[in-house]
Amino acid sequence: MTTSQAKEKMPKGLLSAARWAAERTPETRNRAVDLYRAIAIMFVILGHWLLVAGTMRSGELEFIILLSEQRWTHYATWLFQVMPVFFFVGGFSNGLSWTSARKDPVKKKAWAASRLSRLLKPTVPVVLVWALAGVVAHAMGVPVELISSASQAALVPVWFLAVYIIMTMAVPVTVALWDKLGVASVGLLALAAIAVDAIAFGADQGWLRWTNYAFVWLAVHQLGYWWRSTERPKSWALGFVALGIAWLYLLIVQFGFPVAMVSVPGAEMSNTRPPTTAMLAVGSVQIGVILLLTDLAQMWLRNVRVWAWVIVFNQMIMSIYLWHMTALLIVVGIAAYVFGGLGLIEAPGTGTWWAVRPTWIALFTLVLIPFVLIFVRFEAGSKTTADMRPGPWQAMLGALMTCSGLVVMAMVGLGKENAIGVNWLAVGLVVLGVFVATRRFSRS
Repeated sequence: MTTSQAKEKMPKGLLSAARWAAERTPETRNRAVDLYRAIAIMFVILGHWLLVAGTMRSGELEFIILLSEQRWTHYATWLFQVMPVFFFVGGFSNGLSWTSARKDPVKKKAWAASRLSRLLKPTVPVVLVWALAGVVAHAMGVPVELISSASQAALVPVWFLAVYIIMTMAVPVTVALWDKLGVASVGLLALAAIAVDAIAFGADQGWLRWTNYAFVWLAVHQLGYWWRSTERPKSWALGFVALGIAWLYLLIVQFGFPVAMVSVPGAEMSNTRPPTTAMLAVGSVQIGVILLLTDLAQMWLRNVRVWAWVIVFNQMIMSIYLWHMTALLIVVGIAAYVFGGLGLIEAPGTGTWWAVRPTWIALFTLVLIPFVLIFVRFEAGSKTTADMRPGPWQAMLGALMTCSGLVVMAMVGLGKENAIGVNWLAVGLVVLGVFVATRRFSRS
């Protein structure tokens, strides 16, 4: 049976198609990669839904970041800060995909556009929906400041996406570095990140810290190549855990780095914006745990039904990630302005407040589901063939345009003092950037 004939016989329903794919998955596939990606995104969403608390104060709706209210939650971020997991499994997947694609000149040329398609396309509807909402709100007299704060809260998850897109664009270079230096390439990047922290804090050169967006996350991404290449990753697991714990102790206890692995409102220093080497330390612990559990995960995922659900989740993972804060804002907004603050009176962090968290999470989930079902179609892989996709330079240009718009939205939201009340330039950069990155202009 040819590939085209197999696709014609593939079931049309999402779950049916996933089961069809699950039954035909090669035994050699590392299924744990997809499971860890799914678990990581669930931790991100749960962390946001737990730590961002809507509350009514003096008749006004406010959003409280629990990290600024209860210090013990700073330790909880060691569990919920799973960006290292994303970059680790992303390195595994990107390395595998690029290694396969570069064997075929046509696929190699179209690899960047193909890889970007599922990352970039889902951003368009969420940006356009919030832009339209901003225009309508501005016409109704809503202050630009409120439009900015609401849209920033909804779109703040895109900061990670912007960084990951750049990492993906760098894959041909980082794989070449791996091919030349092997595991030493991880060490060099980690040492560069350590040097940046030492100089930035020791010599009061804070501007230098921004370079660690590259060094820290590239080091973790490079470890994904190591995972794909090594024959006995589990034997390294306890070493990673021990190294990470010792590193965290040194940074936090001896050098005064923050305990929290996410930014805390009002704090003088953040471990994530820009990232410090604490991200490498907590990532080392997480990677060690991943390696310890991979054999068990692989055995569990041989169950076709379980594996099919993991496939389904990964097919809509971007939609879930991009819309989960929108769901929270809708539920809290309705509770505040339609039901007079129902459920928002209790102070965040109290025993009663925690007791009702499961109910709120259930409501957020119910509102999120229709958004995912409506917009998951944008996440589907491109149906165009490799020879119809743009080359790497056009794809890179589109990616940079998109990232520029996304970064603005993550930092300040979409509100703007102009005729429509929305930053049309940031919106335009995203929409046009996605078009440039995924559509070929010429067949020549």
